[in-house]
Amino acid sequence: MGQPDDSFERAARAEGYLRIAGVDEVGRGPLAGPVTAAAVVLDIVRAPEGLNDSKLLTAPRRIALEAEIRACAEVAVAHATVEEIDRLNILAASHLAMCRAVAALDPAPDFLLIDGHILPADLPCAARAIVKGDGLCLSIAAASIMAKCCRDALMVELAQQHPGYGWETNAGYGSKSHRDALLNLGVTPHHRRSFKPVHNILYQEELVSD
Repeated sequence: MGQPDDSFERAARAEGYLRIAGVDEVGRGPLAGPVTAAAVVLDIVRAPEGLNDSKLLTAPRRIALEAEIRACAEVAVAHATVEEIDRLNILAASHLAMCRAVAALDPAPDFLLIDGHILPADLPCAARAIVKGDGLCLSIAAASIMAKCCRDALMVELAQQHPGYGWETNAGYGSKSHRDALLNLGVTPHHRRSFKPVHNILYQEELVSD
C-alpha cells in the first residue's frame, strides 16, 4: 500500500473550500477507556514526511510526528466517555467524539475529510467519508496520529490509577493479560460494560451474588 497523499485536499480546494480538516478516531475496539477523535487542519506544504495510518507506525515515530504535526497544523482532540459508549453504542460514541473535535477547531473548518464509510450526523459543514482514509489522505493520517498519541497517553495515566490490567502497553485492548486481569481483579469504572467480555464477567458476578 502506498503512502497517503493530498489528492483529497486538492479536490476539496478545487471546489472552493479553504479550511479543510481531516478527522479520525481511535479506540473503538478496546474493553476500557474512552474513544478519542482528532480533527486536524494541516498546512499541506509543511506537512511532515512519513505521515501514515497510526497503526502502521511505531510508538516513537508517532510521538515524533505528533510534535511535527502540532508545529504545522491546527489540532483539536476530544473524547466520548465509557458511559457514553455504553449508553449510545460504540459507533455513535465515535461519531460524538468526532463532532466534538471538529467543534473545538477555531476558526471552524468549512470541509471535513472523515475516516470511515458513514458520516456522523450533526456535522457543521460539508464532508466526505473516505474508507481507510488514514492510509490514503494526509490530513486523516495526521488526525489518526494525534488521536492515537492522546489516547495512549491517557491510558498510561489510567494504568497508574488501576495497575494490573496492562493498559500502559495494551491501551485497553483485550489482550490475554488484560482479560486475565478482568477475571482476577474485577471490572473498573473505566471498563465498557456493553462490551461482551466485560458484560459476561459482570453477568457471572450477578449470578454468583444471586
